[in-house]
Amino acid sequence: MPADVVNQGPDQHVDRTGEKTLIILRHAKADWPVGVPDHDRPLAGRGEREAPLAGRWLVEQGLVPESIVCSSAVRTRQTCMWVCSELGEKAPTPYLDSRLYEASASQALAVINETEEQVRSLMVVGHMPWVQELGMRLASVDSDEEAVMAMAERCPTLGLQVFRVPGPWATLDGRDARMTHFTVPRP
Repeated sequence: MPADVVNQGPDQHVDRTGEKTLIILRHAKADWPVGVPDHDRPLAGRGEREAPLAGRWLVEQGLVPESIVCSSAVRTRQTCMWVCSELGEKAPTPYLDSRLYEASASQALAVINETEEQVRSLMVVGHMPWVQELGMRLASVDSDEEAVMAMAERCPTLGLQVFRVPGPWATLDGRDARMTHFTVPRP
């Protein structure tokens, strides 16, 4: 068996030569209703109008994720729903993970590290500050400099980061993913 193919059991082989794609998406603009706990804050009208644009951008770029992990907060779930509506039949069923709500960058990365190796493209929908902090942590020296600088300066709602991951999800740690895009889809 070639060195770049790992035996995962009977008739199960994982090709480790191909890069994987990681998409990190900050939720769309949320509302601040009086008396509503932070976890339960819904999207604002602007967020509902703009969230589908992230899904459209992904489709236009040919970046439809195979797997989605989403924070359990209402605003992230609603953002994910709008994105998936644009992905159409190709949209995977999102997995809600309560650990992504109020996570640190390290905690969010630990969730990503649990991704099964056969998943070639993963989208994670979450919150500030970890979405920006994790993007800064992961961006390798061969990342697109303009994308990294734009994300470092400002990561607004619906900020979308795309990385190419050369190794296993479990070993992703820091400066080892190439950021190829940072965009904020707007009308």
